[in-house]
Amino acid sequence: MRIISGSARGTKLVTLLGENTRPTLDRVKEPLFSIIQNKILDSTVLDLFSGSGALGIESLSRGAKTAVFCDKNKEAIKIISKNIEKTKLKESSIIINDDYIRCLEILRDKNMKFDIIFLDPPYKTNFAINALKRILELDLLAQNGIVIIETDEEERNVEGIKEININIDKIKKYGRVKLMFLSRKG
Repeated sequence: MRIISGSARGTKLVTLLGENTRPTLDRVKEPLFSIIQNKILDSTVLDLFSGSGALGIESLSRGAKTAVFCDKNKEAIKIISKNIEKTKLKESSIIINDDYIRCLEILRDKNMKFDIIFLDPPYKTNFAINALKRILELDLLAQNGIVIIETDEEERNVEGIKEININIDKIKKYGRVKLMFLSRKG
């Protein structure tokens, strides 16, 4: 796994081993960042369920102003820290070692708003929908912000999203992986 573009282009990232994490593959990352490239410059990014931090780091490499990385796994936090050091992007990074609900509350208390939010939770959980509800309740999504959910269970996520006041702008499929692009209604 590597950084595809920007200031840290070509840097190989350390990944977390185990069955609870799955790094976003380059074949998914490349089209993802092509779709959102016009939103990245000077943006504030939240990489919730960060794992290796690849999505937030890619955003910083491409010109995001700040990225917040959150993961409850202490080993993941060590990996994220190593990757941030390796890419020389520490000054624009914030790392939170906590579960996603507590992380979102911490961010609300800091009055943060995000232009881009990546939700890549463990598959076979309701974490994406629960996090999305909480993000909107806590008003963490900037007015023109976007949320991107990576999932292998599109149908379940679509059903959950129908109950939330948010638009599904598009869904892109890359083999088993689906990326759902969401934005505020109205």
